[in-house]
Amino acid sequence: MMRRIGSTLVVLAALAGGVTEGMAQTWPARPVRLVVGFAPGGAADYVARNLAEPLGRALGQSMVVENRAGAGSSIAADHVAKAAPDGYTLLIASPSSISVNPAVNPKLGYSARDLLPVTRVSTSPLVVAVNPALKVATLAELIALARRQPGKLNYATSGNGSAPHLAAVLFARLAGVDMVHVPYKGGGPAVQSVVAGDTQLTFGTPPSVLPMIEAKRLIALASTSRSRSPLVPGVPGMSEAGLPDYEISFWYGLFFPAATPLPIARRLHEATARVLESAELRQALAREGTETVGSRSPEDFAAFIAEDAKFWVRLVRDAKLQPE
Repeated sequence: MMRRIGSTLVVLAALAGGVTEGMAQTWPARPVRLVVGFAPGGAADYVARNLAEPLGRALGQSMVVENRAGAGSSIAADHVAKAAPDGYTLLIASPSSISVNPAVNPKLGYSARDLLPVTRVSTSPLVVAVNPALKVATLAELIALARRQPGKLNYATSGNGSAPHLAAVLFARLAGVDMVHVPYKGGGPAVQSVVAGDTQLTFGTPPSVLPMIEAKRLIALASTSRSRSPLVPGVPGMSEAGLPDYEISFWYGLFFPAATPLPIARRLHEATARVLESAELRQALAREGTETVGSRSPEDFAAFIAEDAKFWVRLVRDAKLQPE
């Protein structure tokens, strides 16, 4: 009897494998929602919208970008984690959603285990940018001003626990300064607050700040890479700017709900890998200070996240961040 049950289970497992493989071959049969955890105008939104059209063409179905801003991108991540695992709800996320927010608030309704990594799509440094009215032209001048006026400078970011927020926390620690954090629901609104003079500076994503820098409405003081980055031409890296121990960058990647069949994830990975080779996409993202970077496989991306999370979680603990 036990042998018969075991044989039945083997047959059922084989049939299930055939079903998921069949699903992958017919997927997608309708448009796929690409959920962004920030407001329009920021880096995540920019990368998502530049990726959506060519990826939709590669898959034969449109990718519909949906912005669900709030709670440092946790709202979007929670929404996708709890969505039907059928391949039609996809998240574009940064370390904020995957590593930082669950470390800051263990009571969130999701964790990294609730999301299936598919592939990394981009990476870039951040840019320290200030309002021209601040009258500082270098990072050293900013540090000197912040030391003279502790607690007086306000810096805007895309949310509590976001990569820009933690970049500023690390900067404040290494530079020995005290600044006030003002979180917004995305990089776009944060940068606009600096342009308007409501806040004085930001550690912004290149897509958020470079247009304003080119328009002379913001001044770039440094990129957060240790050396100069070709993604942010003409801007010194942290070592040249006077903080040689400082280095931080961020990435964006694609995630499905955890129970999504792996063959669907592999199909999306393969399509994304082809799209990331597009010279047009590379040039579009490079103009905004972002580099296309894929993963060899979903498993490779998962291994990368596990290692990368150590850096972000350590920074969260050092900063003693608390849930909002």
